Amino acid sequence: MLTIVLGTLSQRQQVRVFKISQVGSKLIFPRNGRQTINANLIQSQEAEHIRWQPIVAKYAKPHLGRSLWQIANTLIPYFVLWGLMIWSIQISYWITLALAFPAAGFLMRTFIIFHDCGHGSFFKSQKANDFVGRITAFLNFTPYYRWKHDHAIHHATAGDLDRRGTGDVYTMTVREYLVAPWWKKTAYRIMRNPFALLGVGPLLVFVITQRIPPAKGRREQSSVWWTNFALVVVIALMCWLMGWKTYLMVQLPILMISTTIGIWLFYVQHNFDPTYWDNHEGWEFVKAGLQGSSFYKLPLILQWFSGNIGFHHIHHLSAKIPNYNLPRCYYENPLFHVEPLTIRASLKSLSLRLYDEEQKMLVGWDGLRRYQTQKVEVMNT
Repeated sequence: MLTIVLGTLSQRQQVRVFKISQVGSKLIFPRNGRQTINANLIQSQEAEHIRWQPIVAKYAKPHLGRSLWQIANTLIPYFVLWGLMIWSIQISYWITLALAFPAAGFLMRTFIIFHDCGHGSFFKSQKANDFVGRITAFLNFTPYYRWKHDHAIHHATAGDLDRRGTGDVYTMTVREYLVAPWWKKTAYRIMRNPFALLGVGPLLVFVITQRIPPAKGRREQSSVWWTNFALVVVIALMCWLMGWKTYLMVQLPILMISTTIGIWLFYVQHNFDPTYWDNHEGWEFVKAGLQGSSFYKLPLILQWFSGNIGFHHIHHLSAKIPNYNLPRCYYENPLFHVEPLTIRASLKSLSLRLYDEEQKMLVGWDGLRRYQTQKVEVMNT
């Protein structure tokens, strides 16, 4: 048994003593939600003193057979389900809607494939990555090169308070919110509302926002325009072949389900308590991975459909690891055994709206009361 005394990490956390048992090289931490940040903190500090780069490098090797098999076991079922949904409309639309759920699951897997291609981790050849990435991105109504550029920025800036806003779910600090004009506060509250965030928001992002080219970047702008052109041609052809009503009755439910789940996964990967944010001067890459990116523990079937993206803390340490190698990297290296985020615990993330720089934690709207109370006290004095 090992006793570790940790000093004050923030205003919320006092000095605590933790009993930690050790099995081999693995530290087993108490499963108390309040102690999670300390467990992940120790893991990130351990990683800083260990040459973790050679460890992840062993898994950053795509396997042609596994990559091709993943394409086959994703795209073939997806197109088969598309055909079954068209056929089922003649029988019962309830059957069509039921088939939309597994179809959405396979569409999520195509997103993971194009996600890995964007990182250059799915094939050894960059040409192969870009070729497959463009096709699978198109199926997700996403311009490949524009998304690839924004997502690279996200990986380079995740957890950095001074470099927010590209490729992430925008999060204001308490200080920013308090000084913002009323219209900006209103817009932010609407954006962070669960109905907007997970209801209409995901479909708007993939169907509307992705159609708008960025202000800079010739390749990124071209990617948007060519994707838009291809979508117009393919959708027009599909509507001509099966009718626009049939097309919408099949495509819309698949998109609605897959984009909602996709945005949720992306949201809980970085919006959870406790997490890691810091100003640029103090920002550290390892902490942004092991503390600021969640290990979302999902049932095996959901882990499969989501392409192992729940091992997000490892993915942020090394984006060059193909999705099918992430579980092996986790299980073979106790260094990456951070406290998992369960589905039940992740639901609490919906109440987190702002980052409190003083307390070093995400808070809900009720977190504003602390500062409103302080303002009243100052005025009274």
